Amino acid sequence: MRAMRADAFGGVQSLKLVNIPEPELGEGKVLVRMKAAGVTPLEHTILTGHMPAAKAPQVMGGEGAGIVEKGGGAEFPDGTRVMFTGTYGIFDSGVFCEVAAIRKGDLCRLPDTVPFEQAAGMPVAYLTAELALQACGFAKGKTVVSPAIGGSIGNAVTQLARAKGARHAISTTTNPAKARQAGTLGFHEVIDLSTEKLAAGVTRVTHGHGADVLIDGIGGEVLSEALSVLAMGAKAITLGYSAGRKSTIDVTHLIWKRASLVGFSLFSYPPEAIQAAWTVIMPLLEAGAIQPIVARAFPLEEAPEAIRFLVEDRPFGRVILTM
Repeated sequence: MRAMRADAFGGVQSLKLVNIPEPELGEGKVLVRMKAAGVTPLEHTILTGHMPAAKAPQVMGGEGAGIVEKGGGAEFPDGTRVMFTGTYGIFDSGVFCEVAAIRKGDLCRLPDTVPFEQAAGMPVAYLTAELALQACGFAKGKTVVSPAIGGSIGNAVTQLARAKGARHAISTTTNPAKARQAGTLGFHEVIDLSTEKLAAGVTRVTHGHGADVLIDGIGGEVLSEALSVLAMGAKAITLGYSAGRKSTIDVTHLIWKRASLVGFSLFSYPPEAIQAAWTVIMPLLEAGAIQPIVARAFPLEEAPEAIRFLVEDRPFGRVILTM
């Protein structure tokens, strides 16, 4: 089968299309004929040598969608449409390939109405968003801030919070064109950072209340400023660093408001928590309350260009590989 494999971690150019044997059916695994896979910043992190836990050679890719080919039993009969994520592409062989061996506990049934390309970019973003909202004690009527409306986490958090009854679901962009695009897609609480500071925008939208929940997938100085608009007793989560690995934190934003800041990793959650999160997400997806956005799909052999496009061009929506 065809697969995109890195035999060394020397940047996206080290990712090559190779022919390898299809995986064998192991205990607890299901063979999935891949239809599409999500491209995330994690692939760039691994390929540039910034994740010591990952070892080459490695087939890349950690989330995707496809059709069960073998081993799903009564729960996932052959032909079942599924989507999934897990430690694939890090500790397990990845899913930038034509057939992948996936743990049964990682699978989620995919409705016939949801295209594979749209589904392939859902698992990491929406599971992260739902579990992070839970960790922050989200409830109907609270105000949520999640920067970067065009990014996977910012968009998923904003959509889920809005669908679940947030008083305000606020995001940001640094690009006026993306701000306009967000408006046309129905995101009307997006702060254009090219014309307004994040803190000023949150204060304006919330009439001075601030953010009850902050879920930041950007890091850097974006996180630093976002902490300044936390409401009393707010909960904040940091889980990404596309804007920088280092932030300067004014501790008084936490102390005086009795707020908290914690880190988050999707991989730390057990399968039971993942499946419980899907039971919240899937009804909203089927009802059309959330609409995953795909910016562009690339064929499998163009995986290096897809990763470059995601990291350098910063599109509005997910980048997908198709098989």
